[in-house]
Amino acid sequence: MPERFAVIIAVFNSKGGVGKTTVAVNLAAAMAGPRRRVLIVDLDSQASASLWLGVSRNQLRPSTASVLLEKYPILKAIRHTATPHLDILTGSLDLANADVALCSMRGREVALSRMLDRARPHYDVILLDCAPGMSLLAVNALLASDALLIPVCAEPLAAEALDSLLTAIQRVQTRMLAKSRLLGVVLTQIDVGRRPTREAIERLRAADRDRVLHTEIRWTAALSEAPAARKTILTLAPRSAAADQFHRLAGEVLQRMPAVRQSASVRN
Repeated sequence: MPERFAVIIAVFNSKGGVGKTTVAVNLAAAMAGPRRRVLIVDLDSQASASLWLGVSRNQLRPSTASVLLEKYPILKAIRHTATPHLDILTGSLDLANADVALCSMRGREVALSRMLDRARPHYDVILLDCAPGMSLLAVNALLASDALLIPVCAEPLAAEALDSLLTAIQRVQTRMLAKSRLLGVVLTQIDVGRRPTREAIERLRAADRDRVLHTEIRWTAALSEAPAARKTILTLAPRSAAADQFHRLAGEVLQRMPAVRQSASVRN
């Protein structure tokens, strides 16, 4: 079997409450399979992805912070989940102090990239579940990733907020000579019964037709129940519309992966 070389995708938005963890957890589950090993790296001090995937709060360590800030071996810190072929490097409250700890490090902006280099040969896809904000840890995620997947709520002024976010990302990439590309924008938490939502979708698609993915993640009761059940939507309600949405989203992401993989191989 040839050695793997993971494509790293940051699920990123500086705004909170847009469904980043929902996308990261369920997309990862939809992508994982016998021929595709997937790792989620939880970069949020709230550890929502880790809790969702069944890790109890008192068992979060060793976590991403342990590896990033304390030099704990990454392959020892990674653990399996209930979803076959899907692993996780957990978040923890220790990440709340990551920016302070990173500031004293040499090469602090690329610490995460160096950390993930040790895991890349063992996976096909690594998804970074990023915390909101433009912190130093967020900059690390932008520099470590080969591609960005941006969840956006379809709400009034969403198109303007997306433009601002993309401008901020571009500034960081230009200043730090980062080469990650935009994989796509995924519309989340959609309630098609609301007229403002439909209008926002129309504006987003008109402004960014090539960048907005076809698949939309609509709000469903099953999807809202999945975190408390500690199950992905594919396990909790495998025949639901929400599960089908994430299968389709995975298909779109995988369709765009060859170009990302090629540029990632050149970059590294």
